[in-house]
Amino acid sequence: MDWETLLNRERLGKPLQSSEELGRTPFHKDHDRIIFSGAFRRLGRKTQVHPVSSNDHIHTRLTHSLEVSCVGRSLGMRVGETLRAELPDWCDAADLGMVVQSACLAHDIGNPPFGHSGEDAIRYWFQQAAGRGWLDSMSDAERLDFLNFEGNAQGLRVLTQLEYHQFEGGMRLTYATLGTYLKYPWTARHADSLGYKKHKFGCYQSELPLLEQIAQRLGLPLLETQRWARHPLVYLMEAADDICYALIDLEDGLEMELLDYAEVEGLLLDLVGDDLPETYRLLGPGASRRRKLAILRGKAIEHLTNAAARAFVEQQPALLAGALADDLVEHMAGPAKRCVQGAKDIAREKIFHDKRKTLHEIGAYTTLEVLLNAFCGAALEQHGGRRLSFKNRRILDLMGSNAPDPSWPLHTAFMRMIDFIAGMTDSYATEMASEMTGRAIPL
Repeated sequence: MDWETLLNRERLGKPLQSSEELGRTPFHKDHDRIIFSGAFRRLGRKTQVHPVSSNDHIHTRLTHSLEVSCVGRSLGMRVGETLRAELPDWCDAADLGMVVQSACLAHDIGNPPFGHSGEDAIRYWFQQAAGRGWLDSMSDAERLDFLNFEGNAQGLRVLTQLEYHQFEGGMRLTYATLGTYLKYPWTARHADSLGYKKHKFGCYQSELPLLEQIAQRLGLPLLETQRWARHPLVYLMEAADDICYALIDLEDGLEMELLDYAEVEGLLLDLVGDDLPETYRLLGPGASRRRKLAILRGKAIEHLTNAAARAFVEQQPALLAGALADDLVEHMAGPAKRCVQGAKDIAREKIFHDKRKTLHEIGAYTTLEVLLNAFCGAALEQHGGRRLSFKNRRILDLMGSNAPDPSWPLHTAFMRMIDFIAGMTDSYATEMASEMTGRAIPL
């Protein structure tokens, strides 16, 4: 792979005939299109780790995505400055930073309500549906799209199909930004066979022609059928996510009173060593732990960002060859790698098993089961032109112009239902499921 091709500024879909704007590159436009999209705005009411209504200070998918984008911009710019001589003449460090920042903004845009438990609930429902024969008319590849439902694949669909220019390029982002977003440039047939991360894939069968086009325009090597090498900048986006996820989990754990401050402080102090900000040294014993953590967290992010940028530059030959098998954190210097892994270990042990979080996750299964039964049941009944019951007609009426056509293949019809449900916020999904079961009807 080469940087000239990897940083392709052309747009997916029909190109817009407009001249360059002063001070606003194609990559700036990508950033703005994502920010102003409805799908991005709805992340403000979607679970990151803890239920969104439990504490005003904890992170949602929206605040997490914004923080990841800031770290991603710093990573892109630092790498851009170091590799300046190897980049195209027209590309500067700010361009590289903007590409990574835009991809970071979009990295969770396809996540359904209720976070990762929502993803698992959808997969579980389709496994039950397959047992009832609901997926029998699909090909094996099409069935895998639903049995391995993935927010990353749904995100590609949001970016390239659903927002703005519906089914005509979507947001019409540049190929460079789309490639940097594509954490898993393969289809569901490889979801469980690579040993990378269970269930992970980045493209449904419906978007496979678009993935092929993106890969071709970026020069991503085809590794096997329906699987391409990752864009090198994906590793920066992934590192930014890992850095923020690790520190955010600790910060939210303190807010939820699941962790001791001394434990979190010790982990971060081990990373920054003597490089403590003067403002942190001047804080007295009575200073709020929230203020102390904010100062210490900023310095920790600086150290982790520097370590990730250095690892990227060191691994550039393997990255351009499409041969780096693991993520960038594995190649970061000892203290940085130890901090990220230590934070994740603490989160697994003390945060992810919190009773409030567990109850929220169980509720996600019930809510999504109600919605999937209703919407996919209606799509199945009308499949092939069968007469719809009054109830299912009313269910499809809820979708308006987005309701599937009776003549469509079942895979296409079910994808429209997933688009509708996955796009919901936690609160909207809960409210609709409650009303569908009659619980919200006053006596």
